[in-house]
Amino acid sequence: MTISSRKAALAAVLLASVALPAAAEPVFNRIASFPVAQNLPDDKDKLAATSAEIITATDDGKTLIYSDSPLGAIGFIDITDAKAPKSGGALMMDGEPTSVTSSAGKALVAVNTSESKAKPSGRLAIVDVATKKIESTCDLGGQPDSIALNKDKTLGTIAIENERDEDVNDGKIPQMPAGDLVVFQVKNGTVDCGSIKHVTLTGLAGVAPEDPEPEFVAFNGLNEIALTLQENNEIVIIDANTAEVKTHFSAGSIDLTGIDTKRDGALKFTGESKGVLREPDAVKWLDDNRLVVANEGDYQGGSRGFTIFDKAGKLLYESGASFERAVAHIGHYPESRSGSKGVEPEGLEAAKFGDDQYFFLLAERASLVGVYKDTGADPELVQLLPSGISPEGAVAIPQRNLLATANELDLGKDGGARSHVMIYERSEGGKAYPQIVSADKDGNPIGFAALSGLAAVPGKPGMLYAVSDSVLGSQPTIYTIDASTKPAVITDALVVKRDGAPAQKLDIEGIAVAADGSFWLASEGYGERLVPHALYNVNAKGDIKAEIALPKELAANEIRFGFEGVTIIGSGDDATLWMAVQREWADDEKGFVKLVSYNPKKKEWGAVRYPLDKTESGWVGLSEISAQGDSVYIIERDNLVGDAAKLKKLYKVAISELKPAKLGGEPPVVKKTEAHDFLGELKTATNGYVLDKLEGFTFDASGKPYAVTDNDGVSDSSGETLFFPVDLSATN
Repeated sequence: MTISSRKAALAAVLLASVALPAAAEPVFNRIASFPVAQNLPDDKDKLAATSAEIITATDDGKTLIYSDSPLGAIGFIDITDAKAPKSGGALMMDGEPTSVTSSAGKALVAVNTSESKAKPSGRLAIVDVATKKIESTCDLGGQPDSIALNKDKTLGTIAIENERDEDVNDGKIPQMPAGDLVVFQVKNGTVDCGSIKHVTLTGLAGVAPEDPEPEFVAFNGLNEIALTLQENNEIVIIDANTAEVKTHFSAGSIDLTGIDTKRDGALKFTGESKGVLREPDAVKWLDDNRLVVANEGDYQGGSRGFTIFDKAGKLLYESGASFERAVAHIGHYPESRSGSKGVEPEGLEAAKFGDDQYFFLLAERASLVGVYKDTGADPELVQLLPSGISPEGAVAIPQRNLLATANELDLGKDGGARSHVMIYERSEGGKAYPQIVSADKDGNPIGFAALSGLAAVPGKPGMLYAVSDSVLGSQPTIYTIDASTKPAVITDALVVKRDGAPAQKLDIEGIAVAADGSFWLASEGYGERLVPHALYNVNAKGDIKAEIALPKELAANEIRFGFEGVTIIGSGDDATLWMAVQREWADDEKGFVKLVSYNPKKKEWGAVRYPLDKTESGWVGLSEISAQGDSVYIIERDNLVGDAAKLKKLYKVAISELKPAKLGGEPPVVKKTEAHDFLGELKTATNGYVLDKLEGFTFDASGKPYAVTDNDGVSDSSGETLFFPVDLSATN
């Protein structure tokens, strides 16, 4: 691809998917992240499951309050200094908080107290924020979901879902008792329980009209309530002053094209799905006449995007597959959800910042936020923001130029990321994210995920190759990256083939370019999945020309964690591949791993031993090896994330140290020297939590170093890919 065509591709990508605002226009960037486990009470296990789900802010915008269903509590975060959020503790609610809002120093909390789904019950709790005490409660007569207040905070409403049991009759509706809506009066943040009115919703929907499943509520400035009946695929407009239904309409269906419809280990945005019910979850008003819904789906639909209606039900805008395809352009598309509901847009927030009206679309499975500017006609996608894992709720605080998201998934017991609240600020400046995007190829996004090894494109400064790992097991790919732009752009993708078809049983973790222009790929084995540890020589067309299995001396001691990088040292008949083995194998002394050598001409294997750093928790291993000058550079890291992460370093070993012993002998121990500590960059790059998988590092043809993180294909991961140049002269 020529320079001009690369720039054209970049322009197309940015305009179509990440849409750069005008230079002087403010942008949103994440300024802080808060792990909600910091709010665990002292008597709770520190690895107890927590979750930030629905989130609100006090009137002064200085305290965030979120619902935590697994803990059975609401949590508080002091954001007086939004860049340094502080724990405000948690208040146990003697039930399951499902939603929360705030007014006049009070938190209004909808609490599910149901004995079972067949016997739903719930209450509204009024909490004094200053004292963190429950002042009063109101019985709701059923299991609550979403709560909202009107503009002047004199009226409130709660969707009483009485949700279906997915284990009963295969989850089919109707399932009694039916849900309804409650409306109540509010004064100075306190609710008069006697003012509660129930709005009957039966007989409205075309799907199971006897069993309405209310999901999400929102007020406009006329005290009209928009309510979604998600499983019923219906939207209802209620007059809050009279507690009467004004109108209702079906959310309808859509034909989707240009989507990935198969969970098959490949990203192919060429499929279609006909007649998909929208089944909206969240709803927000854009003005007194227009509303936007997030079409997550929960029953028989889910159209992967959002829709704008007027309150009479007229379709004003349909996003179709555009949001999901924009997500694919930044590597956040969850391939494992292709056969279901894709990125699953679930949450929404809407607010006016200055003169600009925005709405924020939360993609549960893609773990990001789409920032749209409301133009009054077709909305404009202006940013895609990285969030935590599975964003559920959001709150805008326009008076402080802030946005906060609540991200529900907690993987602490599995050693993963905790549930987080993320805080963003709108200000002048450039966008911190994404750091890498993809162009189109043949009219569709170049899907990418789990970028691992990096290598230079010979003779072309600023150009790199990267590989994908087993996340795309049916589409092993060598990507070409133009790193001279910001963000960097994946300009091409070459699928690795065996006998003309995409190769199977590969887990590519390293790439090196041979003198003849072919590629050497290091594949990490995984016996349980019948993936062998091996080296592959691939020509410029992507065809595998040679498969090099491990010799018996290595294979006899293999474990799952194998080759994590490959580089080439020497030339001609002396050109030797060097691979970094991630962790200790069965024959390794604790704290030492092998650097393995293989000479393709002489077919000789050898090894040296590399000493690992020690940490107090988790494991330590290698993730990359790259030769430059008289040294090889090696990524050494722990497998920890967030505040627990302690080791993300680059070491160098002199090539003169690499004197391999024959396999089966006693490998010599090499000396290593610290070249760079990545922790500072990983903490501050986007002000999120430290990502665990720093997996790729190389030098381009001019000697400029770059690094990349592996996003695990957005599986139990925030989906973030950090791609950045490295200043080896900097100290962290």
